[in-house]
Amino acid sequence: MAHEQGAAAGGWDEARPTARLLLADGTVIEGDGLGAVGASAGELCFNTAMTGYQEILTDPSYAGQIITFTFPHVGNVGVNEDDVETVNTAASSGVRGVVLAADVTSPSSWRATRDLDHWLKARNIVAIAGVDTRALTALVREKGMPNAVIAHAPDGRFDDAAIKATLDAFKGLEGQDLVPLVGASQRYGWDESGWTWPGGAQPGAYGARPEGAPKRVVAIDYGLKRNILRMLTAAGCEVTVVPATATAEEILALDPDGVFLSNGPGDPAATGEYAVPVIRAVLEKKVPTFGICLGHQMLALAVGASTAKMRQGHHGANHPVKDLSTGKVEITSMNHGFAVDRDTLPASARETHVSLFDGTNCGIELTDRPAFSVQHHPEASPGPQDSHYLFHRFVELMDDRRR
Repeated sequence: MAHEQGAAAGGWDEARPTARLLLADGTVIEGDGLGAVGASAGELCFNTAMTGYQEILTDPSYAGQIITFTFPHVGNVGVNEDDVETVNTAASSGVRGVVLAADVTSPSSWRATRDLDHWLKARNIVAIAGVDTRALTALVREKGMPNAVIAHAPDGRFDDAAIKATLDAFKGLEGQDLVPLVGASQRYGWDESGWTWPGGAQPGAYGARPEGAPKRVVAIDYGLKRNILRMLTAAGCEVTVVPATATAEEILALDPDGVFLSNGPGDPAATGEYAVPVIRAVLEKKVPTFGICLGHQMLALAVGASTAKMRQGHHGANHPVKDLSTGKVEITSMNHGFAVDRDTLPASARETHVSLFDGTNCGIELTDRPAFSVQHHPEASPGPQDSHYLFHRFVELMDDRRR
């Protein structure tokens, strides 16, 4: 990391910190800069996952956020193209910054094609290392997720007024529709399935595809992750992805067996202004519907429920969720800062999953329509495959409709 050091009268200058993190309450944290040069504002959250930092940094659900990793050793296995979660591997996920405890070492993995520092630069993501992330996590836990600005200046010289102005200009995530920043702008098809080694993603790697004609699924892209598409394809679906702005008429004209509502960033109430009428029209036709993360919140809004901002949010790969239908506890991956308010669910929406950390809602199913959704990410593998059954449940709904 860059420090400025040189001889001066009477001795040596102290090394200048090359990065700063300024919180909304005025707290200033200094450290070593890496990644892009400049300043970027966002909502500061923490993620407790011990692995998967590249998947986290390319998850579009994190748009508008600065991520603090609680695990100290991030970047030690480098990066590669296979682990990118944005559908366009060169596209930005919208992550505003990264906070690390330890300096990033040279990559130690046969899969690495680049080190984390250069990868962050290429994606215009500002980062700071050398931070007491345990103390920072405790602060977020106690006070909630603050607005913050992260700045990197290789010469250690900062324009404090400009940094403060950047922070003041960021108004937070409440009321913000961030889907246009990360979602698809046009329709496309998808046929990539699972994983094989060492060649990366190949058809059928999650097991043999089911026999018979594939199910036609239209996936509405609010900030879609690649592994969700892989899981749908591996489950026997022929997937067409449409932008979040697609109309109900455009979606239904594709004659789908099912409609998938994707994950994504921002305030669900803001996105719901244009997404909810489309989902309601799909539900009226009784098309089987499955939602994940933001898609879960969209389905809840479509049936009349409401969402609320969380204090710390849920970000990590060790979150226990209970399936109320079976009593099974799943270890899940999560990333959300808003939650469905269970007290506003209508009688036609049954709660199916709850967080065992704080009891918040993590899933619903409709009793009068073939539709369900979950707040966590079943396409991830922290359990490692505790929640993969949900994709097969979606296929079963489509099979029932065909009968």
